[in-house]
Amino acid sequence: MATSLLWPLPGRNGIVNIGVDEILSAFPALNPEKLAITSPATPLYNCIAWAGGDTYRKWWPDVTRIGYWPKGVPRIETITAFQMAFETLGFVLCASDRLEDGQEKIAFFHKDKIPTHAARQLPNGLWTSKLGESFDVAHDLHGLEGAQYGRLALIMQRATK
Repeated sequence: MATSLLWPLPGRNGIVNIGVDEILSAFPALNPEKLAITSPATPLYNCIAWAGGDTYRKWWPDVTRIGYWPKGVPRIETITAFQMAFETLGFVLCASDRLEDGQEKIAFFHKDKIPTHAARQLPNGLWTSKLGESFDVAHDLHGLEGAQYGRLALIMQRATK
């Protein structure tokens, strides 16, 4: 396991070489019984891409156009722009993070109205997130709320494929 954990700006750089103890330290609200590392570390994609099912590129609305961003969606760091980006994938706003048959859900987090993270619901009701340039994890949704990612901003859903 790593000896230190540095958190970069969201969506731009990444966490590398961390373990479960570091995750639980960074996210004290996580339930350790529901936390599992589910992939090897990779810098290829970020949490926003992972939430949308893209494992080939990073999604971020940077004005330099380094990150992928759907055409026609403003390249600004707002929850509204992220919502619009996922509407291009067929997601719509919904009121609940509860597991529903036939629905795939995503969640966005924010700090001071600036998007910081996205997660996708798994078929078992847990959520999956990409932690920077590190690995993907399964977790309870609200366990990520806190100093690192802020608060839950909104939930979206689409019919499962």
